[in-house]
Amino acid sequence: MEFLRTHSKALLTTLGLAALGALVCLWLVPREIRAVDQQLVGFPDSDAFTHRARPWVLAFLAFLPALASAAYLASGTLSRYVVRQFLVIFGICMAALFLIWLLMDLSDNVSDFRDSGKALRTALYFYGTTAPATVLLLLPYGLLLALLYALGKLSTHREIVAMIQSGRGVIRITIPLLVAGVFCTLASLALNYHWAPVAEGQQKAILDEARGRSVNEATEVLYRNAGERRLWMIGAFPRSYEKGEPLQFVEITTTDDRNRMVSRFTASRAMWDRETSRWTFVDPVIGRYAPDRAPVFESAPGPLTVDGWTETPWQLIKPGLSAAALGIPDLNTWLLANRRSSYFADPAPYLTHWHYRWALPFTCVVTVLLAAPLAIHFSRRAPAGSIFIAVVLSAVMMLFSSISLALGEAGITHPMFAAWLPNGVFALLGFYLFHRRVTGRPIYQTVRRLLPGAP
Repeated sequence: MEFLRTHSKALLTTLGLAALGALVCLWLVPREIRAVDQQLVGFPDSDAFTHRARPWVLAFLAFLPALASAAYLASGTLSRYVVRQFLVIFGICMAALFLIWLLMDLSDNVSDFRDSGKALRTALYFYGTTAPATVLLLLPYGLLLALLYALGKLSTHREIVAMIQSGRGVIRITIPLLVAGVFCTLASLALNYHWAPVAEGQQKAILDEARGRSVNEATEVLYRNAGERRLWMIGAFPRSYEKGEPLQFVEITTTDDRNRMVSRFTASRAMWDRETSRWTFVDPVIGRYAPDRAPVFESAPGPLTVDGWTETPWQLIKPGLSAAALGIPDLNTWLLANRRSSYFADPAPYLTHWHYRWALPFTCVVTVLLAAPLAIHFSRRAPAGSIFIAVVLSAVMMLFSSISLALGEAGITHPMFAAWLPNGVFALLGFYLFHRRVTGRPIYQTVRRLLPGAP
């Protein structure tokens, strides 16, 4: 009974968040199940296991706030106090960052929203669709600013000193914040599993639709069927190509076993029948080639129907899909299909982004390791130097991550190395900063002595 009286507010918050998570699941999970079923029908060679996991990941994300509240309830008095100081400023930082980002993005896209004729509706749809990518982008920055302010405030008010005098060490004080970083990492992992990359890829399509332009899933796609010696060039995949909308501007070249051209024909449109696995080409022009002879071109009077070709639209589009806009299920599908057949596109970007989907969320934990030892100080003056170092280190980490990712996409470095190296390097740096802080030798004092004119 004493526990219930003391923690009644936190317990009610946990139960309320659990109920809210259940309502979110009832609303979103059935929709996600239908989306997965549609995906597996439209793309029968998809990796079914990872796609079937999407509703479960979404349900975990819905209940994650309740789990975080339960962890808060199970922690000690000191840990709850530190977490409360952090959460208030974390909410303010995230709201401020989102508002700044929203104003900057609106200034770029407001004209497109007006051109759609339904500015408010288009804007709400755009920002609702891209919300997962936005949260994933802003989360490390909000975490960094909240840690610097909360721990700096506790240090300036001598509360950190009081906690240490009560028998808690620096590491023990920062463990609740590290746990908060782990929960941010779990949220980022869930978002980065599918929804954030897909949202990133949909931004251009939504804006093109608002401008009244044709929306294509991919353009200028080259696919090589090495086994049957056919080379496809597709000018455009419409957005609903998996529902039967025809492919645009198709050119198919056939070669013999000596790589000599046998035939080439073009068509303005190409349709694939799911029931009969038959291709139909509209306005075909067929060119036939033979050694030491001039090519012969023929125009068919009507649509040309071809049986026996194994290619399907979702197979043809794979080389044209951007790796940056694919989640883990789609990247798994691409890589599995690529292993079963010959390479028809450079696999380095897809392998790099597959590892990056897992590595990126751990930036939140690395941010805690970098910010916490630099934000804690034992003087009444706010250490602007250490805060500056923390901000610079976080910026360098983001820059290093972008460069490493580009090197992995280009095939210069191993994909796993390119994705995980920034986290590894800066995590080791964070542990070193913690060691310096615990031993009473904070790094900003060393940096200050290196500056010219410093005492």
